[in-house]
Amino acid sequence: MSYFRENIEKMAGYEPGFQPENPNVVKLNTNENPYPASLKVLAALKNITLEQVRKYPQPMGDTFREAASKILGVKSENIICANGGDDLLNMAVRAFCDENRPLAYPTPTYSLYPELAKIQNCPAIEIPFDEEFNLPAKLASSGAALTIVCNPNAPTGTFIPKEELAQLADETKGVLLIDEAYVDFAEDNCLELAKSFDNVIILRSMSKGYSLAGMRFGFGIANEKLIKGLMKVKDSYNVDTVAIAAATAAIQDQPYFKNNVQKVKIERKFLTDELTKLGFEVPASQTNFVFAKPPKGRAIDIYNKLREQNIYVRYWAYSDIKDKLRISVGTTQQTQMLINALKGIFAEG
Repeated sequence: MSYFRENIEKMAGYEPGFQPENPNVVKLNTNENPYPASLKVLAALKNITLEQVRKYPQPMGDTFREAASKILGVKSENIICANGGDDLLNMAVRAFCDENRPLAYPTPTYSLYPELAKIQNCPAIEIPFDEEFNLPAKLASSGAALTIVCNPNAPTGTFIPKEELAQLADETKGVLLIDEAYVDFAEDNCLELAKSFDNVIILRSMSKGYSLAGMRFGFGIANEKLIKGLMKVKDSYNVDTVAIAAATAAIQDQPYFKNNVQKVKIERKFLTDELTKLGFEVPASQTNFVFAKPPKGRAIDIYNKLREQNIYVRYWAYSDIKDKLRISVGTTQQTQMLINALKGIFAEG
């Protein structure tokens, strides 16, 4: 006899990227920013008092909402704070989906989406991208209560023009959540759609561009009606005092943020060029990772051989992407160590 609901008992659950305990590894498997957060974050953390941590945090994270509203050009009422972007995704699926209200998304994409559908016990409508990862036309007519489009997409790194997503928002009868966790590294974004459409939610993360993955802080942007509805299903105090302070300091230091992003973009090109020289197929990426198809052997073999050398990249055994590796953008030194290791693997035959 199981104590769990049937759908929970049957699901495998989301598997996060491996976090090795050994600090002396080349860790390119979970898309953390290779550069540290702003020193202003450290200063903000040092200013946290025992009295602050004694009390509950701000229920809505208003300090961050006010700071972010000035940066983004929206009202603070249009922002909801979250314990990482995953928390916002969880809120949205809980708020909009049930057994009769499906979730839809194009595939391949972030592997958490189907797991959230299973937890909520709602139908998941998966519509494949074509070979060029264009937005599937069938998404608009799926009948889903919630449609999620990861843009730029994970794990492919591809970007869908905001004009196409505007058309999807206009045509779909449900809510469109555009997951912009990686948008800091893209050439464009869809923030304007949250201002123009009453059914659009924009997800943003502080983990990638702002180097705060360990703080677990994300946020959503939408019209006030959607924000108020999402507030009903969030945890009472879903972001803590320390995370609010860190995220606020980080988003206020825009010069540092922009410089860090530019460094990642430069390193992304270096990584792409070096992999291409080795014969990898590396489509243009709008993220802080590349999605590369190896020239020799199966991706799983290269993944395992790299792991033997304490170099970690990401691999999935899913049928549509099992011939590819997702490689996070690291420092120049990390990239060079990866390339040297790959040269050695290819030399072995």
